[in-house]
Amino acid sequence: MEDKLLYEKETYLIRGACFEVWNEFGGAFKEKIIEKALQIALKEKKLNIETQKRINIYFKNIKVGIYIPDIIVNNKIIIELKCKPFMSKGDIDQFWKYLRGSKYKLGLLINFSPKGLIMKRIVYDTAREKNASA
Repeated sequence: MEDKLLYEKETYLIRGACFEVWNEFGGAFKEKIIEKALQIALKEKKLNIETQKRINIYFKNIKVGIYIPDIIVNNKIIIELKCKPFMSKGDIDQFWKYLRGSKYKLGLLINFSPKGLIMKRIVYDTAREKNASA
């Protein structure tokens, strides 16, 4: 039996949009410019996007804060953008914790680095469900 990726179609379209922006701008611009260009590319691919949406973060089912990701696609996938020479372990850990504290199962941490386009696909679903039932 073949394993399917979570939100495979959307992820494919997002990756395509990222490569379009990368091919045009590379890693030469600040995050806000990349974010606006990516929004255009995602909309052209008929994806529903929300920007700067406020997401409640919970601890033991109690709201403890708010996280504002760069883009949410089809109310399913969080996109967090970076424009720096490299992503640190801290960037990845922080994004993982934001994803874990939200209702979303899939996040894409995308770095438009001067050295190349780096995409980290982070899935958080079964561990959250186990914690909720414990």
